[in-house]
Amino acid sequence: MLQFYFLSIMLNLVTGLVLFCEKDQVQDEFLGGDFAFDEDNDAGTSSSILGFMESKNFKLVLGVLSVLVGLLKLLSVVQNDVPVIGDLFPAVAGLMGGFCVLLQFYMETNSIDYAPNGLLQSIFVENRRTIGICCLVVATLHFVFPKVLFL
Repeated sequence: MLQFYFLSIMLNLVTGLVLFCEKDQVQDEFLGGDFAFDEDNDAGTSSSILGFMESKNFKLVLGVLSVLVGLLKLLSVVQNDVPVIGDLFPAVAGLMGGFCVLLQFYMETNSIDYAPNGLLQSIFVENRRTIGICCLVVATLHFVFPKVLFL
């Protein structure tokens, strides 16, 4: 279905941006410290360009939608495409990116300090920028080359 094709591209792009552009890293590395993030705002809306992406509710909805569309992308097929492996990379990128955002949301909102085990920590917490870059690359390639196998 073309609706899941579009949703997969958009959610992978937004998930990649959320994972790649974290608050401290954007301010220090890309913006040179010129923009000040509003730390006192609990609603998650800050005065910066990417402020709405720091909202906890936004991360929850984005994570749930990314995982859901990733699962549905495995099951649904665009017309004249190969089932399951035809959209394998976008589906896996959506699943991994969505799980990473949901884990980040859970760690931020949990009242007790939650430290994931070694495997989850090494894959989804320490490498979330890499997963974000992969989501961005897969979304771009999936948009540019729609009929390529695995994309």
